[in-house]
Amino acid sequence: MNLSLLILLPFLTSLALLVCKGDKPVRLVAAAGSFLQVGACVVLLCLYWKERASGNTAEMLFQNDPVWYAPLGIHYHTGVDGISVAMLLLTSLIVFAGVLVSWNLKMLSKEFFFLLLLLSAGAYGFFVSLDLFTMFFFLEMAVIPKFLLIGIWGSSTATSKEYAATKLVLMLMGGSALVFVGLAGIYFQAGAGRGMHSFDLLQIARMNIPVETQKWIFPFIFIGFGVFAALFPFHTWVPDGHSSAPTAASMFLAGISMKLGGYGCLRVATYLLPAAAHYYSGVIVLLSAIAILYGAFATMMQTDLKYINAYSSVSHCGFVLLGIGMLTQTSINGAVLQMVSHGLMTALFFACIGMIYDRTHTRAVAKLGGLLKMMPFLSTAFVLAGLCSLGLPGLSGFVAELTVFMGSWQRVDAFYRWATIAACGSIVVTAVYILRAVGQTIMGGGGSAVRDQAGALKDAAWNERLAIAILVIGIVVIGVAPFWLNGLIAPAGESIMLRVVGAAH
Repeated sequence: MNLSLLILLPFLTSLALLVCKGDKPVRLVAAAGSFLQVGACVVLLCLYWKERASGNTAEMLFQNDPVWYAPLGIHYHTGVDGISVAMLLLTSLIVFAGVLVSWNLKMLSKEFFFLLLLLSAGAYGFFVSLDLFTMFFFLEMAVIPKFLLIGIWGSSTATSKEYAATKLVLMLMGGSALVFVGLAGIYFQAGAGRGMHSFDLLQIARMNIPVETQKWIFPFIFIGFGVFAALFPFHTWVPDGHSSAPTAASMFLAGISMKLGGYGCLRVATYLLPAAAHYYSGVIVLLSAIAILYGAFATMMQTDLKYINAYSSVSHCGFVLLGIGMLTQTSINGAVLQMVSHGLMTALFFACIGMIYDRTHTRAVAKLGGLLKMMPFLSTAFVLAGLCSLGLPGLSGFVAELTVFMGSWQRVDAFYRWATIAACGSIVVTAVYILRAVGQTIMGGGGSAVRDQAGALKDAAWNERLAIAILVIGIVVIGVAPFWLNGLIAPAGESIMLRVVGAAH
């Protein structure tokens, strides 16, 4: 399969949108294009399984490697392993759900869907890139449209949407700048003394960069990508950015954009610089544990539904970085499982919050209550998202977090054991804020906002039900039968671990 198709589909769809006239054709083209993305990713998953079943043990499948800019050794090198396929499928589902949730958008709908699909093209390109420069190119493509989506279609609550958009883009661009410095260091140092410089990820992995060189390059790359993944203390863009973004953009930011950071920390920093990853493991684990606990306690203080989900994302993404920092086979598998689980769960949460806000015109928990009586379908989806967040068995959150904990406990040093215990302690705090938010919003008597519009409140429409169903099915399928996803990502995690173990010895 030619992976460029995954990048071309959103590009061609966004171009088709430019010639559409009227809201209905725009919606139909955006929905059709995003549905084709889902179909292409499902086909890719089936072809990938078929290749592995046939005995193909290549580290990356479906590779394509044309020269892009020969003087600097830049190639348009693409390929996928199990982790990449999982991220691509997650992206397609969230983008399709985001289009459905935004079905009734009236203001500049053509421009909105154009930017949303451009973001998805950047994410697809990032996940399939095996050339570091090409990967960085698509990373930037997945940053710039966010400013417009938040600044134009966003909402102002505790902070103005212009401030939130500016803060988000500046911090992410700052993270990108750190990544670029690190990539430039790899480019020049990996080929030092060999007369050959390359951005090719697989080729660099075979060069065995000196340990001292790895140690000074690693912080640039890990912190740079860590900004995207809400690494403490570089997480401050998350609450304002997520709370001010329109619903579909919030779904993309939390469900996909933050995964670009986790993927980069794993694929680039850990895979290419394994000795440095082992050297800085303790620092990564410490910062991750702080993020998990800080995010959980900060969430308890929030009274706005979007801020609750935003701060909880800081905590949940801390599990991703914790799994990477622990550097065991199981913890790395858990980190990827957590990326997929959190992407689906937080997209569902933001979708439900957006639907509630559209009907009640408030996100304040104190003004809501009794929604279950008037909007049973939407309320049930909200409860499921909350239960997934707190790690209820049978849902994806439980599988992902348990795998991270099990892998973390395999590090026998006292420091890592205490960090694991501290991270486990966040489960109790998560249960408190989730049950309180769900109880006050869905159960009980009607709040002021609900009483004022009791006769006008309607349950989810067909497009909203379809978006919710897609995300809920994903959460339940992973929670009940996680073996297929774990089997998909385990070989790629093992490949990364072989490099880490080899570097440690």
